[in-house]
Amino acid sequence: MDFREVVEKRRSIRSFQKDDISNEIIEDIIDCGRLAPFAKNRQPWYFVVIRNKEKDAIVNIMEEWLRNADIKKYEKYIGHKSSVFGTSRVIREAPVIILIFYKKEEVWIEGDNLSIGAAIQNMILRATSLDLGSLWIRDTDSMKEEISKYVGFSDMELSSVLALGYANEFPSPRPRKNLADIMIYYKEEK
Repeated sequence: MDFREVVEKRRSIRSFQKDDISNEIIEDIIDCGRLAPFAKNRQPWYFVVIRNKEKDAIVNIMEEWLRNADIKKYEKYIGHKSSVFGTSRVIREAPVIILIFYKKEEVWIEGDNLSIGAAIQNMILRATSLDLGSLWIRDTDSMKEEISKYVGFSDMELSSVLALGYANEFPSPRPRKNLADIMIYYKEEK
């Protein structure tokens, strides 16, 4: 599969088969993340791989947050109940999740977040090339302190979670804006 095919094949997967993923494959995916470009040579990321009961504990933290959260305040922003409901199910079903942490330093937040985004994109594309499904998760933001504490990384900031597994669904691509609607060549002479 060439690079363009990988990009076009990538989907956000929300249903996974139960089959586990080998440590070698997980390390290969994380290594591709490590090779992403990064701002100011910071390489801000740290990856924590979680499976089985430990993964279920993360879901329990999310569900506890849901029981205590004022969901109504989220409805006005997103038009429906919190997506944490569905995301907790995805995390429970995925055989592997990877928590992506970084050391939060105010002056570096923007560059670190861009670098981590590049790392996650590399990981997602590598997973796709290996016929694995993935879901880039941000719904852990409201309970990131509790999750960080649970896994022993209270001194770091949880950026995102990546769910990995063999896909149990093959969704159609989401609509995209036309290229002509999102770009111009600035002041190019004709």
